[in-house]
Amino acid sequence: MQLTTRRELLSEIGKGMLTASVGTALASEMGISPAFAETESKALEFGRLEPLVQLMQENSAEKMLPLVINKISQGTSLRDVVASAALANARTFGGEDYIGFHAFMAMMPAYQMTSEMPADRRALPLLKVLYRSTNQIQAKGGRSAEVLHTIDAMPVPTPLERREGLRAAERRGDVNEAEGIFAGLVGQSAIDAYNDLQVMIQDDVDVHRTVLAYRAWDLLGLTGKEHAHTTLRQSVRYCVAQENNRKRTNYPESGIRTALPKIIDQYHVATLKFGSREADDMWLNSMCNTLLNSAPAQAAEAVAQAITEGFSPNAIGEALSLSATRRVLTDPGRTAAYPGKPIGSVHGDSVGVHASDSMNAWRNMAKVSNHYNALTGLIVGGYHLAASTGNDWKQRQPYSVFEHTDAITEKGSSALLASLDGAIREKNQARAAAIVKQYGSEGHGVRPVFDMLLTFATSEDGALHAEKYYRTVSEEFGRTRKSMRWEHVTALARVTASEYGKRAEGYELACDLLKVKA
Repeated sequence: MQLTTRRELLSEIGKGMLTASVGTALASEMGISPAFAETESKALEFGRLEPLVQLMQENSAEKMLPLVINKISQGTSLRDVVASAALANARTFGGEDYIGFHAFMAMMPAYQMTSEMPADRRALPLLKVLYRSTNQIQAKGGRSAEVLHTIDAMPVPTPLERREGLRAAERRGDVNEAEGIFAGLVGQSAIDAYNDLQVMIQDDVDVHRTVLAYRAWDLLGLTGKEHAHTTLRQSVRYCVAQENNRKRTNYPESGIRTALPKIIDQYHVATLKFGSREADDMWLNSMCNTLLNSAPAQAAEAVAQAITEGFSPNAIGEALSLSATRRVLTDPGRTAAYPGKPIGSVHGDSVGVHASDSMNAWRNMAKVSNHYNALTGLIVGGYHLAASTGNDWKQRQPYSVFEHTDAITEKGSSALLASLDGAIREKNQARAAAIVKQYGSEGHGVRPVFDMLLTFATSEDGALHAEKYYRTVSEEFGRTRKSMRWEHVTALARVTASEYGKRAEGYELACDLLKVKA
């Protein structure tokens, strides 16, 4: 084989070094072509999970569900089922299909929900998402239409060059170069590659690039780090595709590309350290007001200022999360009807739900990232939160569930839970939220409320967001101070009432196969 360009030479050297460092078999499993491989791309293989991955890709959703349930009854773990489903989804779509990547992002939340379900219904949340994912895989052509294949790795010598190389490739819209650089990074270290990936994630703000990046990392706990390249490269492709779409539609660049470098210089972010200062209620409320009422660049600066004042990542994350929840609580609702989302609804891709899932992702990415990315990620999170609502939304009359609490006459746990069930089925957002606020103020335990809301998050379609938002609220409730944590559950009750009435496809089939009541 004769090499004709410097890039080809460096690529072959890099692939040889990579194969030597991680081994031929592991490089192959990661989808990275070693130096002696044929030049054309090959299908990805997933080792022991491959048969189950193929089952997800080669059968209709109706045929897949009973096959998977049979596998589970024979001892296949739910862990392996969701890992295989995630890999099947990634191999098919590569992070470039709207319904596809929403199903991918919902897989870990659905898996986590299974542990909260009664034993005979445990698999239901996961089966619901698998049906959605497999249905879309078949709609796109199954294995014959796979997006992800093996890829040649490109070496990049220094940390600065690899980060800048990723961002430059993204901004040029060059998916092949971005993929090649990233393949070389993952082959050396999954966590280092994840940190380098964040230069692309922070280059714009939208819920999908943020949540996809976080959920792809989170799923490695099930798929294994040997499949890091397959799950994480979806974000590379998503970011490049979004940049090309931005250029195609003449949409302006995100302001974060100007704001973040200025803040990094102004606040000397490269040398900043997080403090351990925790926030009192007064500071937290003040910070939430700032984040909710500032322009995006000002909100990002507010986060940077809080870091310089010694506030901990937990305090800043709590403010971001609570601010997003307050968006849900004050959302005026949709002014026009969309399929499955009527006028006044707040579920699915609403401002508040998107903001909440995004802040949850920024907060969780900060926990697993290096120090610099944790700093810049929370700063970008502040920008993202403020940018998630336009001026017209802010100028509309805010909705407040708290105006309806005086109408709640029921007292006691049982009476309030019964009324909550009725309010949700009546799609009465205000009453459902007010009931939960009353329930929390009486000091009852939260688990019965979560159990009820979990039932609806499993049965209802939720416009692709039910599982993610349920898990967002569950996590944020657990790490928010007692004086304010019930705001999260109140918001979830409102969203649940909004989404009620449209059953998820595949839910009733799954119930029938499990022999439980739908």
